[in-house]
Amino acid sequence: MKEPKTATLLFRSGKVVCTGAKSLEHVKTAIDMVAKQIEAAGIPIKKNPVIEVQNIVASSDLGTEINLNAIAISLGLEKVEYEPEQFPGLVYRIDVPKVVVLLFGSGKLVCTGARKPSDVEEAVEKITQELKAAGLLR
Repeated sequence: MKEPKTATLLFRSGKVVCTGAKSLEHVKTAIDMVAKQIEAAGIPIKKNPVIEVQNIVASSDLGTEINLNAIAISLGLEKVEYEPEQFPGLVYRIDVPKVVVLLFGSGKLVCTGARKPSDVEEAVEKITQELKAAGLLR
């Protein structure tokens, strides 16, 4: 769909997955539009479907370049995956909130797996504090 810019997957079970939306409002709009098209094709649908957020992807910037080798050593091997020959980012798994943060040498990061915006904020705050505590971020 071009507006809102989303992709919608329809399954035989009746489940619908909407991806790419920038807000919950865009999700609702996209699903409503798809539902109207399905109804127009003569297929009855459930009104006001329950929408469940499964995965929020967000990006942020720490504002400075970071040393991923030092971070990999400092944060510990049990939570970190870093193989620069295969992928230029460091994969950092956080237990609470349960998200994955991809850190790049540029200081940019991507947080994925969040179920609500506050999970993203909490994860970015947590990683920022850990890096500052380890002397790896000013």
